[in-house]
Amino acid sequence: MLFRGMYGDALGILSTYRCDKPSDGMVKRLSIEAVALSRQQQMSAADLRLTQADSICRAADFPACSEALAARAIVTARKGNLSDAREILLRSLSLARNQRNQWLQVTTKVNLGYFALLADHNDEAVDWSRSAFEAAGRLGYENLAQVAAGNLGWAYFQLGDDDRALGQFLTAEKAAARLGNIRTELKWLYDAGHVYRDSGDWARAELSYRQALDLARQINSKEDLINALENLAFAFTVTGKPDQAAGYIDQVTPMETANGAHPSANLALSTGMLAASRRQFTQAETCFRFVQSDPTALMSTKLAAGFELARLFELQSKTAAAERMYKATLAQYESARARLKSEESQLPFGANAADIYGYYIRLLVQQGKDAQALAVADQSRAQTLEQSIEEPSAKKSVRSGALNPRQIAQRTKSTLLFYWLGENQSYLWAITPAKTALYTLPPQREIADRIARYNKFLLDLRDPLDSANADGQALYRELVAPAASMLRPNTSVIVLADGALNQLNFETLLAPGPARHALDRSDSNARLHYLLDDFTFSSAPSLAMLAAVAPPLSSAAAEDQGGKVDVLKGHDFSRAVSASGNNAALAAKGRILLLGNPISPSPDFPSLPMFSFEMSRIESHFPPAQMFVVAGPQATPAAYVASDPRRFSYIHFVSHAVANRISPLDSAIILSNPAGEEDSYKLYAREIIRHPIGARLVTISACYGSGTRAYAGEGLVGLSWAFLRAGAQRVIGALWEVSDESTPRLMDRLYQGLASGESPAGALRQAKLSLLHSQSKFRAPYYWAPFQLYGRE
Repeated sequence: MLFRGMYGDALGILSTYRCDKPSDGMVKRLSIEAVALSRQQQMSAADLRLTQADSICRAADFPACSEALAARAIVTARKGNLSDAREILLRSLSLARNQRNQWLQVTTKVNLGYFALLADHNDEAVDWSRSAFEAAGRLGYENLAQVAAGNLGWAYFQLGDDDRALGQFLTAEKAAARLGNIRTELKWLYDAGHVYRDSGDWARAELSYRQALDLARQINSKEDLINALENLAFAFTVTGKPDQAAGYIDQVTPMETANGAHPSANLALSTGMLAASRRQFTQAETCFRFVQSDPTALMSTKLAAGFELARLFELQSKTAAAERMYKATLAQYESARARLKSEESQLPFGANAADIYGYYIRLLVQQGKDAQALAVADQSRAQTLEQSIEEPSAKKSVRSGALNPRQIAQRTKSTLLFYWLGENQSYLWAITPAKTALYTLPPQREIADRIARYNKFLLDLRDPLDSANADGQALYRELVAPAASMLRPNTSVIVLADGALNQLNFETLLAPGPARHALDRSDSNARLHYLLDDFTFSSAPSLAMLAAVAPPLSSAAAEDQGGKVDVLKGHDFSRAVSASGNNAALAAKGRILLLGNPISPSPDFPSLPMFSFEMSRIESHFPPAQMFVVAGPQATPAAYVASDPRRFSYIHFVSHAVANRISPLDSAIILSNPAGEEDSYKLYAREIIRHPIGARLVTISACYGSGTRAYAGEGLVGLSWAFLRAGAQRVIGALWEVSDESTPRLMDRLYQGLASGESPAGALRQAKLSLLHSQSKFRAPYYWAPFQLYGRE
């Protein structure tokens, strides 16, 4: 009954429990009563029950005393003392472990996760909630499992990871409904509504909120009734329905402010937004300021208040005040982000500031502050990627100095195309050593829809040139043509993409007329051509990282000492690595780690004949002294780690790969599994990050090496991102599936170019051109376009 929100019924049942002397049962009863009473806002009565329980526990050490401690923590938290509540819970957890009380251990972890959420410690909440969810599932505690699942979803939601959050909420809501736990069912319903709301699906958001409201009325839960009404008020405010919003605000305000209490931060935010829509500026500002100063408000709510206040100043033409508020709100966001401990928490967090950055950039552009707008846009980019792989004391931000975009273009000998996609309009900064120009582009939805259609066309093995594909031409006109006068033929172009642009290969866009430097002169009368014929493209995460000084290679990789080839195909790997460690010849400059052609670990990842062919072709381009080959059953994740990958200038994988969209750091390269252990054949992105490298180039010759999910500010995150994060200077990864027929040919030509002194970007372009102009089926972009070059510098 307590779990289901039936607090009155729970108290009624407990009142029938009779015990004339202190006992374990009496402590249990008092503990449950204390929690039920606190849920009914009867805090004094709850404190009285806990005092009675404490008195019994001081006289005798009953097992239920650890449960009384947990109840004390819950009541303390409901009074707003989260720090004290957390310390009490940790003591309760210690007691539960000593007593081997598994149920209380899981319950306490659930509550620790929940309290971490209330304290805005969302990465800590992920850890506690995940641990509780796994333990509850293993032990069959279904109610605890669904609560932990929903709390985990809320932590993901606060971190900006809507995809993961929605999955958790729907799982928890379904379980709660099956168990008859109305209280948590309604909670997960309106939490799912938040995700629908953020994605713009207002119809489903409103439906979720109304269903939650009905359930709150069914169990007569004042707390949940307030939450449901608040959510509906906010939804109607944002969707421009002020009368409906005002109706819900009028319902919930007396409930929240009874007995002189202050309104919640969520209610104040909705009230302020409604006042702003009615041009009641003073009232709106008062509400937003209240939210900002409320110590109980979640960080996401405070950020929303700062954002709305900046927009309020814009509405009043107070431009300077709006700028100051955007800056202050972004500083608050950066401070919150800096407190996150793991990449997994940091990656999605950028979603919390995407709109703030977008509106601030638009304001700066409207004022003609193009350079400042570019600096702000770049400030949002690659914040997780740029972090040092060294110890915290050695960290140096690449953003420590002012950016000089034209100087970066000069140093890289490139034209830089920096994109920002916005809701109403997008921007392109084209940067050369001589000048920087800003162009306005269509809204992000229009661009994203075109990219989705064009990529589908490419993946259907069709050649856009044959049909003069309309989307391929339109994307060129919208994204590149505005800056065409700043692009010199046969030169380097570095794309700094945003949003859906991360999934587009610019080389495939259709430019008018014949190629300026076409290899095939029979095309001189062509009406269209691929941009690959005109420019050498690569991608970069941010201007700041392009401006950073290149990290030095390890001392071993910097030496040139000669030696012999190491090939591990059927030998004992540990013995071979030990021997190689004593051979100074293996420290040759330009050494390559070639790892692949694994034994199939499962029917899902069959061995392919061309794996061996590709590896042999790559070997042919390097002297034996520079080769370190790990193949067959020896090609395992452990082998990669044991090889000390920081010693190599080149690292190349020939295998399958999988991209995990929901959890990109669980993307993996598929290798051998001689031990037969589950998942031991996967070299995960999260494992790659843990092993620093300084490679000049890492090549992932496998499907979806670039990943399938783009995060705000970070771009696509997957295997390519992981190797850059580990310290690689450049990575070649694939945007989609790769062909077993064409890939060995492309890689052969790539390393032929590298061996002859071409840059990685130049060598990759020539390899692609060799397929494009082959007059075979490989001329279609499906075969040459998946591979992209990503660079830190």
